[in-house]
Amino acid sequence: MIRFLNVRLTWLVAFITLQTAVTFLSPLSPLSNQVVCAQDAEPAEEKPTAGGKEEAGPGQADAEQEARRELQRELARLRNREMRPRREINIFSPLDLPTPNDARSAIGLPGPGYWQQQADYRMEVTLDDQADTLVGRETITYTNNSPTPLPYLWLNLEQNLFRSDSDGSKFTPRASRFNNIGEFEGGYTIEFVRIGGQELNLEVFDTVGRVMLPNSIEPRGGQVQLEVGWKFNIPSYGADRMGIQFVEQGKIYEMAQWFPSVCKFDDVNGWNNLPYLGQGEFYTDFGTYDVKITAPRGHVVCATGVLQNPTEVLTPAQQERLNQAKQSAKTVMIRTQEEVGTPAGSPEGEGPLTWHFKAEKVRTFAWTASQATIWDAAGITWDDGSTVLCQSVYPKESLQTWPESTQMLRHSVLLYSDQWFRYPYPTVTNVSGVCGGMEYPMVLFCSDDFSKAGLFAVTSHELGHSWFPMIVNTDERRYPWMDEGFNTFINFYDRFDVYNADINGQPLASRDENGPPSGRGRGNSTLVNQPIALPADQLRPDRLGRLAYFKPGNGMRLLREVILGPERFDPAFKLYIREWAFKSPQPADFFRCMENATGMNLAWFWRGWFLEDNLCDQAITSVTTGRDAESVRVQIANKQEMVMPVFLRVEFEDKTTKDVELPVYVWYYTNLWSADVPTEGKSVAKVTLDPRRNIPDADRSNNTWNAPKADKTDQPEKAEGESGGDKPGANDGGGDDDDRR
Repeated sequence: MIRFLNVRLTWLVAFITLQTAVTFLSPLSPLSNQVVCAQDAEPAEEKPTAGGKEEAGPGQADAEQEARRELQRELARLRNREMRPRREINIFSPLDLPTPNDARSAIGLPGPGYWQQQADYRMEVTLDDQADTLVGRETITYTNNSPTPLPYLWLNLEQNLFRSDSDGSKFTPRASRFNNIGEFEGGYTIEFVRIGGQELNLEVFDTVGRVMLPNSIEPRGGQVQLEVGWKFNIPSYGADRMGIQFVEQGKIYEMAQWFPSVCKFDDVNGWNNLPYLGQGEFYTDFGTYDVKITAPRGHVVCATGVLQNPTEVLTPAQQERLNQAKQSAKTVMIRTQEEVGTPAGSPEGEGPLTWHFKAEKVRTFAWTASQATIWDAAGITWDDGSTVLCQSVYPKESLQTWPESTQMLRHSVLLYSDQWFRYPYPTVTNVSGVCGGMEYPMVLFCSDDFSKAGLFAVTSHELGHSWFPMIVNTDERRYPWMDEGFNTFINFYDRFDVYNADINGQPLASRDENGPPSGRGRGNSTLVNQPIALPADQLRPDRLGRLAYFKPGNGMRLLREVILGPERFDPAFKLYIREWAFKSPQPADFFRCMENATGMNLAWFWRGWFLEDNLCDQAITSVTTGRDAESVRVQIANKQEMVMPVFLRVEFEDKTTKDVELPVYVWYYTNLWSADVPTEGKSVAKVTLDPRRNIPDADRSNNTWNAPKADKTDQPEKAEGESGGDKPGANDGGGDDDDRR
């Protein structure tokens, strides 16, 4: 045992010494137009180069010799992939994932023991548009499908964010996107909480509350019905999730995260009762909603689900138009601009109207009400005869762009359904209001009035959230990249120019679904000191867009278009969506599903791109004559921790090219690799790494080698000190000659 410990200590000291040396070394200088070769020993004595240059003086020669020696030492260090000191693992090591079980299988799919809770809501609410208040009553039927008795319930009380003393108000800067604007004082007034007439105590802890139950809810199907009464003042700006838009003809209410709801209880974290601080969104169970909304006469109300009583809230003309729109691919006006604010805009009579909606298999409920909105709609009919009503509501101030909103919805629903998974809901509504962009089941809040391209982008993005996380229900507060990132990824393939060509007949250069290849290599060119895989509220606000949206979105695109290819990626990703539809996957489920279904170990990618903040920098370190006169040897360094496949292009003097691809496995044990490329006797003019800019290379200045002008008609010659027979491991990181690729 003592001998073993001594050996371990010796290795540890050597390892720490090596790490310290590497830490303080300056980066490798770009080597374009140099011919060098890595050696384990010191380089041989310098000889005049092929260009016949004048011999350098003694001082200059010494400096050049020392520079070359330092280069050789650094190349030698690159050969051996160093182990990470914190856990003694490298980027290729297996991830430390939870052990598979009966609920979550080893292949990343729900197992036979998977369960989730059900939360069904019956609500009646009344909007007061003079006082800007909402009063509500709800009955929650909560079904405990878990194997655990539940002695208490946790409730989301998200309106409490808008109290001046809330944790979110203290944590999030005032007047920022995810907080209040102005001096608004909000929050719930809870009027009662009871079960079967028995009053219960709600213990409020900022944006969550605990209800201790008279009796535990029995496992595997036990139920409880909880009645809650509440009211609150509606914020004019509610953390960019809800609020009031003031326009010439009235107000537009956007109502979301507005009612007390049961926190999600799952098999991983138990009660998911993280506080609502503003930046993190929400994570809830699926359920059925039966909601009656009473609003002033003259308001149009649209909501999650299907309107149950059109004859009570619409004029005969509006009912006829709505039925027509369900069957029409073209947009049909339901309430025209001329009808807004007139008796023709609502049924005859006095007093408020109650709009009744029902929705199934949704994770929350959102709605809008306004006396100022124009309303139009169009339909989609699926092969089985079921339909989707696509509709938009907007004020006259939005007439510059919003008359195309419904066609944008229709276009994107069809595209995402065809590419990934059919849209399962009967309606989708786009609302022009105060929110810049926010998504809920069957309801989108958008606010781009200035350009069609801008409105298309925000509409496509918010609609894409119907798949992530409204269908595939992920934890937005812990893993924002699993909804924002995946949604950003599918948005890449929904292009405004294609929409504009299809709908408006505008010219289209190409329908290449992948778009510009250079876009795939963006998203990781500089360090941001935070990884993607952090809870939403732990991301710096100025990093949210990059880390939750664009970097994971670009990572998924890299995976599909560069690393795996669509033929390998698409069936796996579709399987993930299909099997987790209306269920709740964790990151480990996604990682396992993609690896098993694609047949590729991707631990290096998950770790390097999602779990850590690493850079990728590939560099050409030398170009020399290969094994014989018919080949050229290109030596490539991986200078940072992130690894990627290698894409190499050799250009010849006759203007022809040869592309070479090397798998990511070349970096298994080394950071220095040599590739022999057949030249068929042609003279090499240029060598380029990643010519299509597919990968996120942090420094492209070292990606190109140009043949020296004086020798451009000759093949690259061997570097000084290299004999006719290569030393084992001289160029390829320690492998034998026969192992070189």
